[in-house]
Order: sequence, then structure tokens, then C-alpha cells
Amino acid sequence: MKTKILHIALITSLMMSCQSQKSWKTDIYETSASGNQLTKIDAVKPVENSIKIKLNPAQRFQKITGFGGAFTESSAYLLNKLSKENREKVLKLYFGEDGADYSLTRTTIASCDFSLKHYTYAPVADDKELKHFSVQEDMDDLVPMIKEAQKISKNGFKILASPWTSPPWMKDNNAWINGKLLPQYNETFALYFSKYLTEYKKLGIPIWGITVINEPHGNGGNWESMLFTPKEMTDFVENFLGPKLEKDGYGNVKIFGYDQNRSELKNWVDEMYRSEKSSKYFAGTAIHWYDSTYKIFEDKLQYAHQKNPSKHLIQTEACIDGDIPKWKDDSWYWSAEATDWGFDWAKEEEKYLHPKYVPVFRYAGDIIGCLNNQVDGWIDWNMVLDKNGGPNWFKNWCGAPILVDPEKDEVYVTPLYYTMAHFSKFIRPEAVRIGFENPDSDLKITAAKNPDGSVAVVVFNPSEQAKNIEISLENQKIPVRISAKALQTVHLTF
Repeated sequence: MKTKILHIALITSLMMSCQSQKSWKTDIYETSASGNQLTKIDAVKPVENSIKIKLNPAQRFQKITGFGGAFTESSAYLLNKLSKENREKVLKLYFGEDGADYSLTRTTIASCDFSLKHYTYAPVADDKELKHFSVQEDMDDLVPMIKEAQKISKNGFKILASPWTSPPWMKDNNAWINGKLLPQYNETFALYFSKYLTEYKKLGIPIWGITVINEPHGNGGNWESMLFTPKEMTDFVENFLGPKLEKDGYGNVKIFGYDQNRSELKNWVDEMYRSEKSSKYFAGTAIHWYDSTYKIFEDKLQYAHQKNPSKHLIQTEACIDGDIPKWKDDSWYWSAEATDWGFDWAKEEEKYLHPKYVPVFRYAGDIIGCLNNQVDGWIDWNMVLDKNGGPNWFKNWCGAPILVDPEKDEVYVTPLYYTMAHFSKFIRPEAVRIGFENPDSDLKITAAKNPDGSVAVVVFNPSEQAKNIEISLENQKIPVRISAKALQTVHLTF
């Protein structure tokens, strides 16, 4: 009997030993100024004096919601002008398993600057019961784009929807731009959201979350906007929007506050989470990156997280916004030649926050910086724009990861697409960011453990020199060489 027990114990010990010494399979993908485009590269041999990166899966941070871009009328309109082959190509690049596999997206509730014209779902003035509510304006372009993406995406994706303004007749200036919501229309505007959710649900498009308004501080009076102070928005959510959605069966739809630049986060989260009641209705905070071309505002992000650690913190908009995008010129995206519109509107004493920048560097650095400071989702702006950075009724030209020339039926996949894919493809929803040690200040790194047990390590090297790295996980050491001016994802599976 003793011999049998010893035999079982020996087998158990050997099994546990094998499990503890499991070997991680390593796949390395690189995008670089030298020409790699999410290219799978060969493993390398260990090198002395390599940079030692130690992963710590036991140190767990936020759970990841996802990565992606925005469905806008401009993007959808352009896709409709392409050949069926190229339209499908673009959508597969974004939503296919072999592509970026986007998991978190945004769309607009009625028009914005990246629409073909002003429009609202409730055009009849003083229609308090919204009897004339209709999403028909979305049926030609926007809805078909979302539906096609749904068919392509095997893993599915979440949609966060944002209005840029209420119908003008609900505002104190009766205009598309600026103005505030009139108190007598608080209930009607809450109903507007509920009706939108219902109509999109009928179309087979479930909306995961909403923001109350895009950019409540306004945009300089240039395109669709509506102004809220932190208190006004919180009062509206606590007393009208939250209870209305709950009553109408949409209590599971997440409400996000703020939805503008990070520098003002403190004022907003202090108000949003002022009480148990207000906190109940806010699922989290939405933020943008336009305050600076290089600053992450780590202190603001950490403050927002600590104010209520159970809430989401999601980057909902970012883009290259000061230039007409460069067509079929990869080198520009790796050069410090991009400018931003923020330089024009910034106060004189804040213009230093807006120097010229390298587009790929800004994207890679910002996503890593956000992830390392409790942000759980990161959404790019338009998925598709034309050679001029439009269409945009205000001529507010911007870049996009994929550009198209509908007249010639051409598609240009910019380096920004591959930059986004380094995160979206390998860090999946419900992944948990994990700890690491990085002794090299030049390298920017983040790491996450996916629900399937795989680990994704994203390494960004903005320097002019290639670097040798040794990544250690458990008892295994993985040698890696990253090119100069490059982004890598090291995907570890077993």
C-alpha cells in the first residue's frame, strides 16, 4: 500500500514539475520605419548585455475592454464608393481574424463634422414625445457598414455611441453649434437616447455604451456641439438619462461622462462620482488626446482611476488632425513632420504642448502610456478617409489608418493601421494588464495576459538604434531583437 501511495505521489510531483516548466511558444511581429508591416520575424539567439525585461503576471491591473476605431458617415460613404472587392478588403483588415480584429468601436448619434451634412433623428420642433423620431438618415451608409463589419467579425465588437449635439430646437440658441440644453427638454433628450437604442436594436445593432455628449467644452464654435459643465452633465445623468434608460430596459447600457481632453479630468470625475446615486449611473469616463502631441497626463489618469477604481476609463477619440494626410508615403508617418490643430487653439503659454511629432510614435506611445495608467480601452477616430482627409462638411481634415481614392478605387493602408493592430489583434477583451520591470528608459513597454492564457508584450523602440532584449516569464528567457524606430508585439502561447 505504501509503495502504491509513493508511486502516485511521484507521478503527481512529475506532472506538477512539467506544468511549472512549460515552454512558451513565441511569435514576434514587427512594424518598423525600415519597412516591416506587422511582419512575423525570426527568433534570435541570446546576446550578452541585452536589456532584461521581467514580466510579473502576479501583478494585475485593469481588465481590458478593447481597441478599435469609429464608424462615421464619412467612412461609410467612402466604402460605398469603392468596388465590392476593396470594400470587403478594408472591412476584413479591421474586423477579420487575419486583420486587426477590432473589439471596441465608436459611432455617432446623428451628425458630426465627419458627416455629409447636418442632420438629426428628431427634426420636428417641440416634438416632446419624439413621434417623428427616425434613424433613416443612417440607412444609406452608416448602418450597412456596421452590419457588414458584424458579419466579418467572428469575435464581435462593442459599440460606444456619442451625440455631438441634441436636435437644435432643444437648445437655448436653436443652433447646431454651441448652446445648452434647455431645462424643459431634459426628459425629451433622455428619450432621444432611448429611442436611438431601440431603433438600432431593431436593426440588429446592440449599443454597448453611450457618452452624454462629445466634447462638452465645445470645439471653438466650428461644428456640431452642445455645452455642459460637469455639474450640468451629472445632474442630467442622475435625474433624467440614467433613470430613463433604466425604466425603458436599457439599464445595462453603459453611460460615460465627460468625453474630452485629459487635462480637465479631475473636475469631471469629482462631480461625476460625487455621490452614490451619481456613481450608480456612470459606468466610467471617456477621454480624448488633443491637449498635447506628446503628454499622456499620467497624473490625471491615475487620479480618475483612484477616484472610483471600479469604473471604466476609455480613450474614445484620437487622430492626426493638423494636416491633409500623406498618400502612399510611409516615410511621412515615421517622420517628425505632423502638426496638430491644437497648436492653433492653445493658449500662448500652452503651445509648447503641441510640437511637431512622428505619427506612429504618437499613436504607439499614447496607447502604451494610457494602458500603463489604467485606461482599459482605446478608440481611434475615423476608420477610413479620402486623400484629403475627408469628406468633412467643415473641411476639418484629418488622417485615418486607411485612406482611399474612390475615383480610382485605390486603398492605402498607412503605418497607423499596423500600429493599431499591434494592440487590437493581440490584447483581447477581458485581458488583464500585468506588471513588468524595464530598466531601459528609451523602450516603452506594456504587457497583458489574455483570457486564453496567452501573454502579449508590446515593445516600442523610438530610438535610432536596434536593441537586444531578453524577456523573462516564469522560468523561461526569450531573446528578442527590435529594430530602430519600431514597434513589436511578442505573443507568448503554450
